[in-house]
Amino acid sequence: MTKRIILDPVTRIEGHAKISIYLNEDGGIDDVQFHVTEVRGFEKFCEGRMFTEMPGITQRICGICPVSHLLASARAGDDIMSVEVPEAARLLRYLMNSAQLTQSHALSFFHLSSPDFLLGFDSDPAKRNIFGVIEKYPDLARRGIRLRKFGQDVIEMLGGKKIHPAWAVPGGVREPLSEDKKQIILDWMPEVKETVRIGLEFFKRYIDENKDLVENFGNFPSYFMGLVNEDGSFNHHDGLLRVVDSNGNIVFDKVDPRKYYEYIGEASSNHSYLKFPYLKAFGFPEGMYRVGPLARLNVSESMGTPLADKELKEFKSLSPTGVVTSSFLYHYARLIEIVHCIEKIEEIVQNPIIYKGKVRAQGGVNKEIGVGVSEAPRGTLFHQYWVDENGVLQKVNLIIATGQNNLAMNKTVLQIAKAYLKNGNGEIKEGILNRIEAGIRCYDPCLSCSTHAIGQMPLKVEVIDPKGNVIKTITRD
Repeated sequence: MTKRIILDPVTRIEGHAKISIYLNEDGGIDDVQFHVTEVRGFEKFCEGRMFTEMPGITQRICGICPVSHLLASARAGDDIMSVEVPEAARLLRYLMNSAQLTQSHALSFFHLSSPDFLLGFDSDPAKRNIFGVIEKYPDLARRGIRLRKFGQDVIEMLGGKKIHPAWAVPGGVREPLSEDKKQIILDWMPEVKETVRIGLEFFKRYIDENKDLVENFGNFPSYFMGLVNEDGSFNHHDGLLRVVDSNGNIVFDKVDPRKYYEYIGEASSNHSYLKFPYLKAFGFPEGMYRVGPLARLNVSESMGTPLADKELKEFKSLSPTGVVTSSFLYHYARLIEIVHCIEKIEEIVQNPIIYKGKVRAQGGVNKEIGVGVSEAPRGTLFHQYWVDENGVLQKVNLIIATGQNNLAMNKTVLQIAKAYLKNGNGEIKEGILNRIEAGIRCYDPCLSCSTHAIGQMPLKVEVIDPKGNVIKTITRD
């Protein structure tokens, strides 16, 4: 008799989701589905608003990564006005996005995922959280919290607020960085560099001692997509699209990201509100690709900063092809991106142009369709707007990073379930469920972004027979 196991919702992620695991008559794994149960609505209710309002509106989609929507939306406005952003504004936007990646990655690694690494996947769930880490590893917990604070402080220095800063606008940014903030930011450098060094040393040891996690947490071939510079180096804000396969072959290169719709299709399923983007050239679902830190490092030939370049070389040495396929190593990639971001912040704040240069280009509606693309912490973020001659939005499409990892997240959960859920009789240990959830946490999904809803997050696990009868229920508050 086949059974169905439901994890509802998945915990320690941003947003709501549940997981269904279908067991066959022998208790083996037949299939897994990752459901996003929130309803999306932002694209529809933005219709009728001015495109100039969109940076302020769309950043309200999320409280974790508002900067990502702010910047992608401002870039869509640049495209509608057909203006070139001044160099000072380009650098300032890169500076803010570097701070955004730093604070969000610190949250993911130190707050949400480190409890599994430090306390154990099978430890008491009541203590398997940031408070448990604070109790047992107070110095590391404090460092992680302060690393996130650094990123948020830089965002506040630029935009006036840590969350939802009204700063980037179509054509550039509202104002340059105040010069008195330069030394404050530089004073942070020794501490934040040391924190990420400690994090990297810890995680390298951890994966050496836990090879089964690397092997079983989303380790499969796929395509990888991200932005790069013309020379193939890392770029998280204004680069060109590159796609590579698992053998290191470049599939698409130097693609204008504003033409994304020529390469990316969007499928849907009746089991989830989250879309299933795929590469059109390979069809659905064969065109599965991954975005985010792991993908960005896989498509990049260098990081463009000394310390991050050294780390990237070591990271790529994990695979003979130079393309790392285990989703568990998203955590590793996240730390390397923090290194790059810290180095870029240090570099940019010493460039005098960001304090006195022109920061905004002016223009009107010169195109009826505009596309803005930027790398959010979780991957490539696309905003596309259709406007009339007055700049009023007629249609909006957002492709969120988490959605682009949807196919890979489903496959990751299936792989973990097959590896660890050996007994399908309904007696499931909590630690096994935590491993399955942790497979999703590798991607640091932001379901609030990808479906734009609100709510609370209890946990319910159900075992259901083929006739739909619930034969076992586990509930967490």
